[in-house]
Order: sequence, then structure tokens, then C-alpha cells
Amino acid sequence: MKKIIVSFALLLLLTSCSSSKSNDYQLTKNYAPDNPELYQTIVKLDSVFFDAYNHCDTKFETYADFYADAIEFYHDLGGLSNSKQDILEGTKKYICGKVTRNLVPGSIEVYPIKDYGAIEIGLHSFSNNTNPPNEPKKVSRFTIFWKQVNGTWKIAKVVSLH
Repeated sequence: MKKIIVSFALLLLLTSCSSSKSNDYQLTKNYAPDNPELYQTIVKLDSVFFDAYNHCDTKFETYADFYADAIEFYHDLGGLSNSKQDILEGTKKYICGKVTRNLVPGSIEVYPIKDYGAIEIGLHSFSNNTNPPNEPKKVSRFTIFWKQVNGTWKIAKVVSLH
């Protein structure tokens, strides 16, 4: 009996200490960033960009500045938009003060693109602030092409899939 209790305690200890951060939401099995520094940069940019998105009534300039002038925004429901002005006007009209983006924790993957920048892939959901707070949220996939131009990161392309 004592052996069983010791074995069980050891098993619990090993289970709780095994693997650093198990993640149910990784898009690719066993994902590990090729470039941890780039990964941290893109995760931070994602955070700043979507904070501005979530508070665009007061941070619209910050939000708008992230987009490259030649943006391509592919939305499975809305189609292609390649007008930065149209994207910004649509955001003001339909998003600011109405919609909040929620990143699925641990879902971001970042892949370097030589002589260009990086591609970010992740999962997120959106809350429409006019809907009931406990309404179920659908998790969606997104891809962002980050282009580095003269040391500044810009969003060049977005693929948003619902």
C-alpha cells in the first residue's frame, strides 16, 4: 500500500513538472519559434495593435499607423479590401466602441520570412459589445503578414477566417 501511495505521489509530481507550458491551442503540433526574439517582437506588436483596435475610439491613430499603405485584407465573409482608407472607415463605423478582439492565449505562431519580415498565425474571437456578455464566442483563425520597412513593422496583408 505504501508503494502505491509513493508511486502515485511520484506520478503526480512528474505530471505537474513535465513539459514547460502544454498548450491546447497550438496550431502546429509541437510548435517552437525558429527565432524567439522575432516571436516576442511579433507577439508584442499583436498586443499593441489589437489594444489600439479594441480602444480605437481613443487610439485610432495608433491603430491606423500599423497598416501599410498597400494593405491587402482578405476576409472570408467580406472579401478582399486593398484600400487602407476603406478599412479605416469601416473600422470607425463598425468596430470602434462596438467590438472587442480576444486573443486565444498561446495560439500565436510566428515564422520568419527572409528579406521581408514575418508571418503570424493565431486564433482569436470577437465580442460584439451590444450582444449579451455570456454569448458563446466563435474562435477564428487569422494570418498577418508583417513587413519590416526601414526598421518599422507594418501590416501588409491580413487573412481573416471565421
